[in-house]
Amino acid sequence: MTNTPYALVTGASSGIGLAISRTLIANNIHVYGIGRSFDTPIVSELFTPIVCDLTKTGELTNTINKLKKDIPFSYVIHNAGVGYFGPHEEQNPAKIHEMTCVNLEVPMLLTNLLLRDIKACNGTFIFISSVTAHKSNTHGCAYGATKAGLSSFARSLFDEVRKYGVKVVIIHPDMTQSNFYRNANFTACDDLSTSLIPEDIANAVEAVIKQRDGLVINEITLVPQYHRIERKS
Repeated sequence: MTNTPYALVTGASSGIGLAISRTLIANNIHVYGIGRSFDTPIVSELFTPIVCDLTKTGELTNTINKLKKDIPFSYVIHNAGVGYFGPHEEQNPAKIHEMTCVNLEVPMLLTNLLLRDIKACNGTFIFISSVTAHKSNTHGCAYGATKAGLSSFARSLFDEVRKYGVKVVIIHPDMTQSNFYRNANFTACDDLSTSLIPEDIANAVEAVIKQRDGLVINEITLVPQYHRIERKS
């Protein structure tokens, strides 16, 4: 075992998670990245891909319990997320379950499994939430509720564990250019003044890991200068 810090990143195979993983690697942190598949692989000695379906929480639990025996994680970045949009009456049980599981249940589960390890090293949890956690979300009721729940959980967690030297940070990004909106009839504009890019969130994560001991950047909200969405044709 080397002195290289270790990070666990969910949703590491694309978009924001991929950008975060690359940024952590650039800071000499070994990333264990969880994803369903890795079509855009990171070729680095500091990256270990873990192919896993997060909705299969039993398999996920077994994977993490095996990893933690050998890997002393210092950072856990809860990034994976899924969203389905439209009138709530048009959602179905499978979509509601998937959003609740991936966006809320899995971060709570992973935190539970790794909390003692993070306490032992005064480590850091980073939750990638959403600006939707702060507001009403018509045509995204269930998604917004899961993100509000995630942010609430993270705030309470910080109050619970800060006395142990554990840092808990919530990042609330606005619409970001990625494949996240593949299930929606809208997407983020290509104009960088009206949308974020994954590297914006990765840069925020970098600022968090570089904060001095004794300081916690507790919450970060990232928004573009202008508000605009693009409807799909």
